[in-house]
Amino acid sequence: MNPFTRQARDSVSALGEENLIRAIRGWLGLASPPAPFGIGDDCAVLPRPRSQQLLTVDPVVFGRHFDARVTPREVGEKLLKRNLSDLAAMGGRPTAAVIALMLDARVSRRWLEQFYRGLAACARRYRVPVVGGDIVQADGVLAASLTLLGETVSGRAVTRTGARRGDWIFVTGQLGGSLGSGHHHRFTPRLPEGAWLAARRDVHAMMDLSDGLAKDLPALTPAGTEAEIAPAALPRRRGCDLRAAVSDGEDYELVFAVSGRTDPGKFKQAWRRAFPRTRLSCLGRFVRAGTLSPQSVRLEAYQGYEHLVR
Repeated sequence: MNPFTRQARDSVSALGEENLIRAIRGWLGLASPPAPFGIGDDCAVLPRPRSQQLLTVDPVVFGRHFDARVTPREVGEKLLKRNLSDLAAMGGRPTAAVIALMLDARVSRRWLEQFYRGLAACARRYRVPVVGGDIVQADGVLAASLTLLGETVSGRAVTRTGARRGDWIFVTGQLGGSLGSGHHHRFTPRLPEGAWLAARRDVHAMMDLSDGLAKDLPALTPAGTEAEIAPAALPRRRGCDLRAAVSDGEDYELVFAVSGRTDPGKFKQAWRRAFPRTRLSCLGRFVRAGTLSPQSVRLEAYQGYEHLVR
């Protein structure tokens, strides 16, 4: 659905800012609590956190993260789920969200209503109160940025640092083909999986895959090591070759390092008991730099999604 309209009466300009904010409150419904715990004050009032706080922010931009082929409800869901995936990678759960909207005056009211209804449905599903936000006019632009607050579940935030030489490399789900398959907006954030992993002390480091394994995994790789990955170990989405699996991006899966002392077979057995419907693959392990086998995937030969490159 094209988010812009040529009919002024059907655009957000026909409402004006105050009426649009009132409409947004209605579209969000129960996903947004009443002020001062939700929309309506200069700031929202939040309860004190019970454990370590987490904070992340991600946008969606028309022409970059979605186009007219993606429904507005799916765009609203994708905006929240992108942030939820970041929380999952730290072993956290969401507590509140705020959204900043940048839009051209020609944006369709119908499109925006469906966007917010999709966002609200996703927020209710994951129990995320939408507590505030802002709107600004931006000519020729349609974009939304969501800031998500969260907290750790096990009292431990798993970071990207902490992996060691000899650690096993695991990844959830399948990789590649996110755009053509629609996975880039239909994915499921791995929140339960991330919390389960954070509770295990043999999980040393973790992150979510948004820009492709070739670009993201180096951030997890400890100094003086390389990731030895067997090509056959990569869980590729149907129709994807090796390049697509490591380069396409927007997989929104978890990649993590597990202690080299852990039996990978027993780890996968424990995983299957906890998450029988979520695929888990052991890609390989971190080895001393310069000792990769000739058969190993050379990630440096590929490139994930690079921002600010024409």
